[in-house]
Amino acid sequence: MKIHRINAGQRWSDIVVYNGIAKFVEIPEGDLSGGVKSQVAQVLAQAEKSLAKVGSDKSRLLSVTIYITDFANINGLNEVWDAWFAEGTAPSRACVKVELSNPEWCVEMAFEAAAGEDFAG
Repeated sequence: MKIHRINAGQRWSDIVVYNGIAKFVEIPEGDLSGGVKSQVAQVLAQAEKSLAKVGSDKSRLLSVTIYITDFANINGLNEVWDAWFAEGTAPSRACVKVELSNPEWCVEMAFEAAAGEDFAG
C-alpha cells in the first residue's frame, strides 16, 4: 500500500494516510488568550477540516491522544470534547500531562481516523 502524505514538509506532514488510516496532529492556531475551552474548540474545528481532506469526519475517529499542560483544565477540555461528539461516537482516548513547545498552548491532540472509503490520495 502507498503512503499518502498531505502537505509534506521537511519536518512533518499535515496528514499521513496508510492502509485507510489517517494520522494527524492539531495545535491551537487562533487566539490563545481564551483559555483551554477556546483552544480545544480551535483544535477540534481544525480536526474537522483535516478529516474532510481525507473524506472522513469525526464519527470515523478511532483514537485521540490529548496532550494537556495542566490537569486543572480537564473539566473545561471535557466540556468541549463531550459537546463535540454525538452520543456513542467518541473514539478511544488518552490524556497526558506535558510541557508543550509553545508555553501559551494548553492542549495539543494527535488523531487517528478511518479515511473515507473514496479517499485515493
